[in-house]
Amino acid sequence: MSESLNQLEWTEDASGASFEELYESYATDVLRVAYYYLGDRQRAEDVTQDVFVKLIQNRPALVRGKEKPWLLKVTLNRCRDLWRSSWLKKVVLGHPAFELFPAEDDIGKASDRLSLAEAINHLPADFKEVVLLHYYQGYGVSDVAQILGIAEGTVSSRLSRARSRLQNELKGEDNP
Repeated sequence: MSESLNQLEWTEDASGASFEELYESYATDVLRVAYYYLGDRQRAEDVTQDVFVKLIQNRPALVRGKEKPWLLKVTLNRCRDLWRSSWLKKVVLGHPAFELFPAEDDIGKASDRLSLAEAINHLPADFKEVVLLHYYQGYGVSDVAQILGIAEGTVSSRLSRARSRLQNELKGEDNP
């Protein structure tokens, strides 16, 4: 972490966690979500830094156990902002994504994961967000709904439609 962040005064948030504890606990998750959303490691690192700077600047009243949802919501919002901006029109997801995967795999499984990651990257933003939060971060439907501020039924519907689109894309079929 940079010296400038360490020099800012932060003791604990409302949940009792120090900035360092929050960073150590959740920076990898924030980076992973940003990377899967944007498909670019450097931009994902920039988003991660932005999220933790916002944490310092805003000092939200976080409840213990609810820090990660707040951080991921800010991450998704920042990724959406970048995605919509004029300088980021197309993202190509390459194999460097796999530096984020903790375990080595054989070539067949790695190829399958690359295909899945590329298919997820082609999903519309609304579908991509629920897939990332539900399948990659392990949140339940109600938690995803709360993080994104949408109804549980909407989350379930988006997950179902996303699965259908992913299945079609992985089979090489056109999506409606």
